[in-house]
Amino acid sequence: MRKTFCVLFVLGVFILSSAGSSFAASAGAPVEGDGREYTLRVSTQLADTDPFCDGFRAIGERVAERTGGKLKVLVYPSAQLGSDEDVIEQAIHGVNVAVVTDAGRMGNYVKDISIAGVAYFADDYDELLKIQKTDHWKECISKLADDNDIRILSFNWFAGARHFLTNKPVTKPEDLRGLRIRTPGAPAWSESVRALGATPVTMGWTDVYTAVQQKAIDGCEGQHSANWGARLYEVLKYINKTGHFQLLNGLMVGERWFKSLPESYQALLIEEFEKQGEITSRQVIELADQFERQMVEQGMEVVEVDIEAFKKASDAAYRTLGLTQQRQLIYDEIGK
Repeated sequence: MRKTFCVLFVLGVFILSSAGSSFAASAGAPVEGDGREYTLRVSTQLADTDPFCDGFRAIGERVAERTGGKLKVLVYPSAQLGSDEDVIEQAIHGVNVAVVTDAGRMGNYVKDISIAGVAYFADDYDELLKIQKTDHWKECISKLADDNDIRILSFNWFAGARHFLTNKPVTKPEDLRGLRIRTPGAPAWSESVRALGATPVTMGWTDVYTAVQQKAIDGCEGQHSANWGARLYEVLKYINKTGHFQLLNGLMVGERWFKSLPESYQALLIEEFEKQGEITSRQVIELADQFERQMVEQGMEVVEVDIEAFKKASDAAYRTLGLTQQRQLIYDEIGK
């Protein structure tokens, strides 16, 4: 497995600093199945060096240990199995794949869940966890399973705050005018980027580096771990600290495949993905500043922005998506 010296250094520092901390997780009690062997392939566009992939491998080790090797969890990074949209469709049709997804993409199936993917909806990871306890969120998760054959294993994988990466400094929404910015293909994302001033362009994450080189796009928006893993510091100059999305990811599988498992294995996967989701999320939060420093050392510049101006601009996305009232109802439920 190829990793740069810097990545090894970052991960080494993390391992040393977190030894014996809550980031460690040991396998639980053995789980009996039906004697058959099962394999779950985890698909993501993220690079193999991303903390999420380390988390998936940790799940694989624990699941294999707890089932005596009868249930395997394998990791396929860098879109090896295809685009997220394609693999989601495969999962729905019964293929044994899990996909790293987000509220924006899941909004293509249950519209109301997409609100968690709109700009400036939540302030941080802990607030996102609080939102997951609301009736609104629980109803959306049920609709994904009951009406769309999408089983959520967990939705507590926090990838961090997303910022705009460009080759010109951005301090206010007006500075994004005319810039073609890559964002995932879902209305919540696209309308948010449009409201914040840029022209949204949908493409796979693994295509961003080349697209910037070829001037097909003027930049992207992403979280530090993914930006570092994609080596975007080689083609983009500025990290504009908008923090417009607090990116919460989930792991989905098809309901058909999920129900083919012994009930004990179903419970095991939910338990392990939920547990590792918070472990990895806390790790990502710890590593975010380190990834930023690494990118600055590679020549990028950090630009502080007018956050209030961006938050005000984001209101247009809620109006366009018809989510203004829903946002207030959720805020009322969590006491915000």
